Amino acid sequence: MTELADKDVPRALHDMGGVSRYMCEAVDTEPHELTDFDREVDAIRQLLGAKSVMSVDELRRGIEALPEADYLRLSYYQRWLLSMTATLLQKGVFTQAELAQAMKDIP
Repeated sequence: MTELADKDVPRALHDMGGVSRYMCEAVDTEPHELTDFDREVDAIRQLLGAKSVMSVDELRRGIEALPEADYLRLSYYQRWLLSMTATLLQKGVFTQAELAQAMKDIP
């Protein structure tokens, strides 16, 4: 049945449930500490939501739209950050030039 699910069910990359190539990988269920980066990205997401700039649905859609290589390479909160950045660029909250300048200012 799993092989049929792999071939016959169209699915986005993030929907890995029942896909045989992922079924043998153990899921890490141990609690872990959030990094400062994780907390900062979550805080930004909360602020964007509180100010009605970006919804959780937009965040999810952005994550689901990531190319497969990026999705698999990035951490959970890196995916969030990429999704937020793309959405805010699309909405015109800031421009690509402003983003590039801000990136230069990071120590």
